[in-house]
Amino acid sequence: MAKKPIQFKLNGDSKAVFVEDGANLLDTLRRGAGDLSPKYGCGQGTCGTCTVLIDGEPHLSCLTLAETIEGRSVSTTGGLANGPQLHPLQQAFMDNFAAQCGYCTPGMLMAAKALLDHNPAPSREDVVEAISGNICRCTGYEPIIAAVLEAAQGGGRRFA
Repeated sequence: MAKKPIQFKLNGDSKAVFVEDGANLLDTLRRGAGDLSPKYGCGQGTCGTCTVLIDGEPHLSCLTLAETIEGRSVSTTGGLANGPQLHPLQQAFMDNFAAQCGYCTPGMLMAAKALLDHNPAPSREDVVEAISGNICRCTGYEPIIAAVLEAAQGGGRRFA
């Protein structure tokens, strides 16, 4: 099978990888670009654990063709922290015990980041809607909602 080169930005850094026709973005990020932060969940687009941001918008990386990110910007949880300094969302998740087993956490964080980037003062309903495509089997969602609302109250600024 023929491979073709694609170039994109991953968490602000330029990347160039070869992808096969039909390769999904999740495999490309994990195997091609070495970013293990997006997790494989269902592989069918129903759990949300593989959520990444493409040009600031949430996408399920297991369903996204890798070749469609040519020239675009991809953000994952691997790019949230600034060295040892956690991103405000990561800190809020920790403070609110919003990550129990942690499997859904990367997708939840990226869905929440997209929300807060577009709406720095969301209502509870806005948060529920933003994370509605992400399944969590451990927390009952309340700690996650509380964490996102706490992060929003922590500054009213963009979550770059």
